[in-house]
Amino acid sequence: MAGRLGVRSPSLYSHIDGLDGLHAALRLRGFEELDRHLSGAAAGKAKREAVVAVCHAVRTMAHEEPALYAATVRTSESDEPAIAEASNRALATVTAVLEGYGLAESEIIHAARYLRASVHGFLALEAAGGFGLPVDVDESFDRLVDRLTTGLETW
Repeated sequence: MAGRLGVRSPSLYSHIDGLDGLHAALRLRGFEELDRHLSGAAAGKAKREAVVAVCHAVRTMAHEEPALYAATVRTSESDEPAIAEASNRALATVTAVLEGYGLAESEIIHAARYLRASVHGFLALEAAGGFGLPVDVDESFDRLVDRLTTGLETW
């Protein structure tokens, strides 16, 4: 991590406030990257096309930046303001996509959790080598996302 930040390992902690500070910096960067991936993927798209793009954007981030993706799994009301703001921006993109389905406001968070739990579960299994059978994992992901969008259309 120190090398990626342009400092030597021993001096890393002079730039970050201990281990808690390092975790906070990773979480902030993770949510910023997640927001960048989500907002870029959703731009100009609606409903099924937007959900497919958002799901694939999360998977791309998890593959390209697994540590940053992992840092976004936990959210907390006690987060420092910058982390909460970055997390809320990412959530706002997802909720905007889901609003395109005409869901009641009270259903949006449930639908967001439905997407997140499904995609994250797949990604966690994929990262852990849980898909060892000789069947195309990309096709399995596409099928998952297709079923997710069908679920949203009939919510």
